[in-house]
Amino acid sequence: MGMTDGILDSTDRALVAELQRDAAQAYTALGRAVGLSAGAAHERVRKLRERGVIRRTTVEVDPAALGRDVLAFVMVDSTAWMGDSAEAFAAIPEIQEAHVIAGSASVLVKVRTATTVQLQDVLRRLYAIEGVSGTQATVSLETFFERPVSAL
Repeated sequence: MGMTDGILDSTDRALVAELQRDAAQAYTALGRAVGLSAGAAHERVRKLRERGVIRRTTVEVDPAALGRDVLAFVMVDSTAWMGDSAEAFAAIPEIQEAHVIAGSASVLVKVRTATTVQLQDVLRRLYAIEGVSGTQATVSLETFFERPVSAL
């Protein structure tokens, strides 16, 4: 029931979509939305967590409300393979995401800061990571939208 060969069935996909819409809803409401009892919905969600389909439950906060108005995407150039540097990037709290990429740069990071002065400090700390030889920062002027991965 649920996953077969790592693929979600339509009920699991509906559960994930409902949880993405509102992760705080009661299992009764969740079950009703997908045609299950509260107990069956709870069990399926438990299994989705166990299998790592649901990585974590969190809240989405407006970055501007926290004073993090500056959003930048930074291409990080390197002189060596950066695939083993995850901890060094994770140690910089302003970095929200870090991705090893194909292309002329080695790593792409998403950074949120309060000011461009703080962004400059993040760039300085990026240069301190072993192997980093350069950065190219692109500051976002406006975000049209951000969306989670669609389950449906």
